[in-house]
Amino acid sequence: MATVSLEALRGPHGYLRAQTRWRRTEIAFWLATLLPFLLFPSYLQLASQIAITALFAVSLDLILGYAGIVSLGHAAFFGLGAYAAGLISKFGWGEPLSGLVLASTLAGVAGYGASVVVVRFRHLALIMITLGMGLLLHEAANSASWLTGGADGLQGVRIRPLLELFSFDLWGRAAYAYALLMLFLTFLVARRVINSPFGLSLRGIRENAVRMPALGAPSRAHVRKVYTIAAVMAGMAGALLAQTTSTVSLEVLSFQRSADVLVILILGGAGRLYGGILGAILYMVARDQFSGINPQYWYFWIGLLLIAVVLFLPNGILGGLGRAAAWWRRVSP
Repeated sequence: MATVSLEALRGPHGYLRAQTRWRRTEIAFWLATLLPFLLFPSYLQLASQIAITALFAVSLDLILGYAGIVSLGHAAFFGLGAYAAGLISKFGWGEPLSGLVLASTLAGVAGYGASVVVVRFRHLALIMITLGMGLLLHEAANSASWLTGGADGLQGVRIRPLLELFSFDLWGRAAYAYALLMLFLTFLVARRVINSPFGLSLRGIRENAVRMPALGAPSRAHVRKVYTIAAVMAGMAGALLAQTTSTVSLEVLSFQRSADVLVILILGGAGRLYGGILGAILYMVARDQFSGINPQYWYFWIGLLLIAVVLFLPNGILGGLGRAAAWWRRVSP
């Protein structure tokens, strides 16, 4: 006889309460993120880049993995956040926390504006629309060299110490602590969003956006909300990059950055929240190691890794681990 869990008998609210409970593996994972301070102090700059990239990937996962919105121009919001943080500091306000809030807000406003167009399209048309938006913003930044510095990058970015105590130095201690804290806080928000009735509605929109209004879930309004939230998170990631490195270049708006974060999400597993974080760790560490072996052809190895994951782990690494865990539970006494 088939068994039914207590959470299922209690309905969606019981299911959501079960999902919001912290598992021991989650607690262990977040505690492990502190290990670079002790074990790999010379790699803290790389660790800060991983945390920023993970935040960017989580923002894309909200719209792609949960709402089914495919975007090839998500770097537009990342770049907006980076340029906003850089320009704010250049013109005299280098305090990082307030600059982070202002940059994220600007990206969120742009995201809400873009969502008005995005909600009208699906599938291939949506891919082309988001790609076009990203390319337009990239060229606009390139043309406005008087403001952005164009191909030479933004000059004069000066970030004050965090809380006026911790400088963003070459060792990367403050940068990693800052980026990791922002990643964790943003993750808590994303976790709360997806484990709510709103998050369940997003999954329904991903499966069938046409039928969801009949269930009382306005698809377009929900898409606008989650797209804005994702834009705020992406802008925060861009601002963190600008503040921790004191550099902003056109690369933050490039199609390559949008493609990279999509690859990261595929590697880790879309629609699993931790997939973006795991994918960022794997991708950034692999890039660091492969580029050290061959600086010109390291993308070849990334390509092989991506092909292997898609062939043997179609739901990403977390999907494969989930299947392995389910198999172990079945065979274990």
